[in-house]
Amino acid sequence: MSRRTRPEKDKDKDKPAASSPVTVTVCRGCCCGTDAKHPGVDHAAQLVRLREGVGDGGQVRAVKCLDACAHSNVVVVSPSAEGRRAGGRPVWLGWVLENDMLDEISDWVRAGGPGLADPPGTLDLQEFAVSRRLRESLPG
Repeated sequence: MSRRTRPEKDKDKDKPAASSPVTVTVCRGCCCGTDAKHPGVDHAAQLVRLREGVGDGGQVRAVKCLDACAHSNVVVVSPSAEGRRAGGRPVWLGWVLENDMLDEISDWVRAGGPGLADPPGTLDLQEFAVSRRLRESLPG
């Protein structure tokens, strides 16, 4: 009688799932990130500052429009897989225009982000809620 072997997919069943990092999504390309809406703000430097500040603690991505223009400049901090398992949900932040706000976002991400660490400083004043329709229409 021949021996049965486990299919390849079952071999990895007991391994923990790969962890997704905290993701910082920055709205750019519409009114957020434009000199017309926010003259004097160096939007390119903001992205560089966030990417350097977050470092290996997460990832920063820029998207064209998050459709929350009344809160421009919009940043969404989404939890890691571990943070989501701990109850963390994406946090929408508006009016992110100053370096101290970017530094607080970076500190929060490096501390674990939503679900694993409380947001530092005054980020709670920047938080706003979006409709379920809007949340569900966004990629990722």
